Amino acid sequence: MPIVIDHRPGKQVTPPGPRQKRDPAPSRLKYRLERMWLTPLYRRVLRVGVPAFLLAMVGGLWLADEDRRAMLTDNVSSVVTNVQSRDEFQVRVMTIEGASPVVDRALRAMLPVDLPASSFDIDLAALRLQVMQLDAIETIDLRVKPGGILSAVVKEREPAILWRHARGIDMLDAGGHRVASVTSREVRPELPMISGEGAELATVEALALFDAAGPILPRVRGLVRRGERRWDLVLDHGQRILLPETGAVIALEAAIAMDRAEDMLGRDIVTVDLRDPQRPVLRLGVDARNTIRTARGLPLLAPDGTVLPEETEG
Repeated sequence: MPIVIDHRPGKQVTPPGPRQKRDPAPSRLKYRLERMWLTPLYRRVLRVGVPAFLLAMVGGLWLADEDRRAMLTDNVSSVVTNVQSRDEFQVRVMTIEGASPVVDRALRAMLPVDLPASSFDIDLAALRLQVMQLDAIETIDLRVKPGGILSAVVKEREPAILWRHARGIDMLDAGGHRVASVTSREVRPELPMISGEGAELATVEALALFDAAGPILPRVRGLVRRGERRWDLVLDHGQRILLPETGAVIALEAAIAMDRAEDMLGRDIVTVDLRDPQRPVLRLGVDARNTIRTARGLPLLAPDGTVLPEETEG
């Protein structure tokens, strides 16, 4: 290190001492600040929390004035209205595919606005839920297509059976869901008829029974549900086949096989009781019973089943 000599008179020259080296260790305050900065929560608070708090405070102070709030609301409403009223968002026509005239009119009546209207004014999800309340509709696909077209593709329920109940006659689909009401059976004579309490809940089994009754189907008048447990097959001429709770289709097929072999249903038989498949019971008509009673020398029966008084000799 060079030595500097002061030549001024009266000055004593003192050689400089050794220079102290700077301590590289940080101060305690700086160390603590650096440790805090390494904490993730502290960094998030400084980077996000503090700016967000300042923005919220400034915004709250600005919105504290009622006139400013009204002005902001009006501006936002004006912008939203201008965007929604643009020509590309306008719905001008509604097209419906797969719907009958009655359902078509019902769908158009359910539209919440008159066309043309903005697509933002039509809530497709809410409209779909409302349309699905119609019994005749199974599924519907609603969408807004380019060109301002509101498209509705409908799949209606197919009537499969008639259900007679205390309130009238309803058409049901294969799953037992109501489709519509009819005034009489003659409106849809091609559909089979069921009746009785709980009959609508067993339409699948009823349709299977009608299929099994194919050979005698022209004579079938319908099915009657008994005790919400089993079916009676009603034929013309007042005949009935009483079916069991389980295995009704097999029991009916067995009855049809007996009819083919012995012309059972062509005889004077009122009831074929198959509730116990192991022990079928036949109930004869009055004419057949009177024939037997005549052969046995017994008094005849009236049509209501009561015994007629014997004629006295004069």
